[in-house]
Amino acid sequence: MKYLHTMVRVSDVDASLDFYCAKLGLEEVRRTESPQGRFTLIFLAAPGQPDAQIELTYNWDPEVYGEGRNFGHLAYEVEDIYAACERLMAAGVTINRPPRDGRMAFVRSPDNISIELLQAGPAKPPAEPWASMPNTGKW
Repeated sequence: MKYLHTMVRVSDVDASLDFYCAKLGLEEVRRTESPQGRFTLIFLAAPGQPDAQIELTYNWDPEVYGEGRNFGHLAYEVEDIYAACERLMAAGVTINRPPRDGRMAFVRSPDNISIELLQAGPAKPPAEPWASMPNTGKW
């Protein structure tokens, strides 16, 4: 058995690609348009890791999606948790659960999918402004 991908539904392709690619740093692997099914599938992966993909499913006919808290979250390892969170904040992304422990943070996509960021290797020593930053919203 081989892991292929995790699918999340998105309501705005441009906003989702801006978040997942421009801000989070994933790359588009492939795209499928289905006029008959009225949907678009966009597969993304972290650079150099095409075997761990996320499938963004965009249904052409508008639907309202809940926050999907029963989904759980997507998780990505980062080389420097503080630098990753600073870069995301500079790009306008809310850090919902700051990396107070130097190990873990959470952000959310435009469709409220929780994204966990985990420090590669051991946790970094606690540092400001993260150590005293409160949670914001849900994560």
